[in-house]
Amino acid sequence: MKLTKLVSSALLAGMMSATAFHGAFAADDTIKIGVLHSLSGTMAISETTLKDAMLMLVEEQNKKGGVLGKKLEAVVVDPASDWPLFAEKARDLIEKDKVAAVFGCWTSSSRKSVLPVFEELNSILFYPVQYEGEESSRNIFYTGAAPNQQAIPAVDYLANTEGVERWVLAGTDYVYPQTTNKILKAYLMSKGVKEEDIMINYTPFGHSDWQTIVSDIKKFGSAGKKTAVVSTINGDANVPFYKELANQGIKAEDIPVVAFSVGEEELAGLDTGPLVGHLAAWNYFQSVDAPVNAEFIKTWHAYTKNDKRVTNDPMEAAYIGFNAWVKAVEAAGTTDTDAVLDSIIGVSVPNLSGGTSTVMPNHHITKPVLIGEIQADGQFDIVQQTPSVVGDEWSDYLPDSKDLISDWRKPMSCGNFNVVTGKCGGKGS
Repeated sequence: MKLTKLVSSALLAGMMSATAFHGAFAADDTIKIGVLHSLSGTMAISETTLKDAMLMLVEEQNKKGGVLGKKLEAVVVDPASDWPLFAEKARDLIEKDKVAAVFGCWTSSSRKSVLPVFEELNSILFYPVQYEGEESSRNIFYTGAAPNQQAIPAVDYLANTEGVERWVLAGTDYVYPQTTNKILKAYLMSKGVKEEDIMINYTPFGHSDWQTIVSDIKKFGSAGKKTAVVSTINGDANVPFYKELANQGIKAEDIPVVAFSVGEEELAGLDTGPLVGHLAAWNYFQSVDAPVNAEFIKTWHAYTKNDKRVTNDPMEAAYIGFNAWVKAVEAAGTTDTDAVLDSIIGVSVPNLSGGTSTVMPNHHITKPVLIGEIQADGQFDIVQQTPSVVGDEWSDYLPDSKDLISDWRKPMSCGNFNVVTGKCGGKGS
């Protein structure tokens, strides 16, 4: 691990001072935040819940008195699973709506689309979903898992616990699966896995015809070595993928699948019976046994007026990012971007596993890694949980990245510092 020291948390400062009007906030005395999630298109299956979660967090914070004595106002937009449209919507949120920060994006394609907008306009994005690493921006906080907080521990679990020797890396055809699988292939080969024991396959967003691919997976797994599928399939393509696994009789005990983009929300749309025993790797599951999680679930059910609505990992990442932003704003006494960027490093807030997550100098957070087995009720039985891990933005297993670190504290303020040359630069954000 390149970054191991935790930074002291910023001290909270200032007191609530806004004047209420008949017990309510003045209409013009608000702080706006942007909610940038697809509510239509292929990613709506995953992102709509994050929109709802953000609205709940805003409502709960307003019950506590808002932030700096002002009411929070969420400005919700729908980029419609259209990656270029994310950039346009982000610009509108910052320039027209004057939001103090934005919470959103799911795919790395959408995050890559908005990144230059946030850097150009000097605003802040909290990104709540696992990603491929190989990026560091002064204006983005990565509260989802980096590969060393999800993908690599998942592979280790399969190798050490299940005895897996052959690997199918199956993903959607875009940057997150491509880069994650590049890292995983390098990692597996560093552990002695031969190239012929690694099969890589990509499919488009929304892919629905899985018969041939699943047949190929079945054939690959018949070579006499324990085989597993490491899935970076994203969005609604997961539904026909898992259905086809069941159609072809592939069970978890034969060829286990570990998924990085399938959680409770996605399972809610599936017949989970045939999937029992397959795995997912996240940093949170609804089934976590902790008082803070029980309270969060209770609040979620009350907010949605539906006790069937599930929680999931990106919701926890959104929860951590939102609370870290609130704490940093109150410490800074302002929503000014530069002041918040200075105050948020080292901020620690509760996670939903009963511990805390700390914002590190590389704009990633600390979090445990959980491996869960799918149950018939669509929940997960947690079979492994690691201690807290610091997110690593530059992979130790790629030649161009292994010597790089990110540290956005002054005076370094560098996203790609080379520890060998002692220089900043060489690989952009």
